[in-house]
This record gives sequence, structure tokens and C-alpha cells, in this order.
Amino acid sequence: MIGSEPEFPLIRFSTRKLPERERISRWREEFGRSLLCVDIEPVSNAPFYAEANLRSLPGLRMAHCSGSAAHFDRTPAMAAEGDDSIGLVINFGRRAMASQRGHEAMLRPGDGVPILTQEPAVLTTMRHLGLLVPRAALASRLGSVDDLGMRVVPRGTESMRLLTSYVSVLHGKLALGTPKLRDIVVSHVHDLIALVLTPHPVIGESGQSAITQARLNAALNHIATHFHQPGLSVAEVARDQGVSSRYLQRLIETTGTTFTAHVADLRLQRAFALLTEVRSGTRRISDIALQAGFSDISHFNRLFRARFGDAPRGILAQKASQSS
Repeated sequence: MIGSEPEFPLIRFSTRKLPERERISRWREEFGRSLLCVDIEPVSNAPFYAEANLRSLPGLRMAHCSGSAAHFDRTPAMAAEGDDSIGLVINFGRRAMASQRGHEAMLRPGDGVPILTQEPAVLTTMRHLGLLVPRAALASRLGSVDDLGMRVVPRGTESMRLLTSYVSVLHGKLALGTPKLRDIVVSHVHDLIALVLTPHPVIGESGQSAITQARLNAALNHIATHFHQPGLSVAEVARDQGVSSRYLQRLIETTGTTFTAHVADLRLQRAFALLTEVRSGTRRISDIALQAGFSDISHFNRLFRARFGDAPRGILAQKASQSS
């Protein structure tokens, strides 16, 4: 249901508009204790601020938190009130610290660590992503999960990159319009977390599907970031993703298009946006084409006319006539 309200709306929390004297107490009570079942204590006496984006699906809760460095402390009483879930914390800020069961772990940017939510734990961080899934979902894929706590997953592993890429899509404006689609997405995340937490997970057909989809998302994200570079090639993207060019081509073709067509469409959309943003005559068409990623102006003009039914200069002329 593209364009409809998502079934798992994004919930935003922020202290920016609160009086400074109320920020810590409101954040601790309304966000920490009520939603996460943790106690929050700032690390320093500097002015405090915090933000969080949360989403929840049956079998998956996600929270992206940032702001002043703080301790997230799940006390024994809070742990006793919580559900039987497994958390995975991925650090996106400077070095973070986590401790549970008498073990302490230092997290570099990009590192992750699992946390058992039914036991006391402490996390000190400035910016992180927290994923919470039912214990049973991981137990069915990993076997025993009781020994997962404080096992640091280093940054840069393919499994971590695939997971963060996949989850980043869920934090966007993605509407999952049917229960079946929501179940598939949650199952994919469970499979990817299992892949992150052990090198030998029990991954079935759905798991292979999750890995494939995550690789596709990672490749499309890379293309969306670099399409404006005229020399972008399928070989370059494939190298970045650690796959072969042939495999990447086949992966993108599952979306109903090709690498070349997808990149061209992104560039054309960018060029159209640039044309409608500028005043007539203030920039050359060739400059706009180059900024969008086209190095051949004739090729750009042909593709643009085929895509939008008019030449770039025609779009500028229409804009000028509407402004006069």
C-alpha cells in the first residue's frame, strides 16, 4: 500500500523543545522507564539532550538513540519485569561500554553486542541502534542463546553490514501493508541477527532469502549515494559489496530493471529536480547533466526526452513561463 500510513508508524522522541531543567527527568521517565524499562543517567553535567526513533512490529522492536552520553541501566527489578527477549546493540557513536553478568565489553564505532534483557545490564553510549527480538526466534536458529551475552561482534563483518543496511530501510518511510509482508520482514531480521551472532546459524530457505534481500538493499543504498559519479560502474559497486559483477547484475534484475537503467533513472530524476529548482538561464544544461552524473550531453538529452516527454531546455522554458 504505497502512500498509505505504515502499519508500524515511526515514533519520535526528543528533548530539544523541552526546558533544560526538565530534560533529564522527562527523558528518564517517559522514554527510559516507560518504554525501554531502563534507568538513564547522564555521564556528565553538560547540558543534556537526547533523541530516539522507535518502531515496533510483532517479533521486532527497533530504537535508534542519540544525544548526550548516558548510562542505560537495567536494574534487577527492571529485568524481572521485562519480557524474555534478546537485544542486539550496535554502536554508531564513539566508543561505548556494555556490561552484563560481570563481563564488560568495549564497543568501537560499528561494533555490536547482544544483551539478555531478562538480566541486569548497563550500556554507556552516545548513539546506538537497539534491536529487540523474542528469545524463541533466535533459539530456533542458534540453539542455545544463554551464552550470547557480551560477545562483541566486530565492525566491518559482512553479516553486520547486511543487517544494518536492511534495518536502515525499515527506519525509512516503508509501509508494510499486509501481515504476510510484515512477517517476512521480521523473519528476515531474525535470520540476519542469527547470522551476526554466530558463524554457524541454522539458516533455511527464508534465511537465504534474507541474506539476498539484505545484499540487494546494501547495493541499492550504495548506488543511491554514488549515482551522480559519472564513472560509477557495476564492477565498482560489486567490489564494494564483495560480490561478482554477474551476481550483482542478477540481483538488481530481480527488481524488474537493470543496473544501467536504474542508475540512469536516478540521474534523470536528479537532473529534473535540478532543472526545476534553478532560475531560467542561471545554469547551463551541460552543468546540470554533469552534476546528475551524465558525461555525454547528447545521451543525456535523448534519455531525458524519452523519460519526461520534453527536452531539458523545454522544462526550463515551461518553468520560466509559469513564473512570468
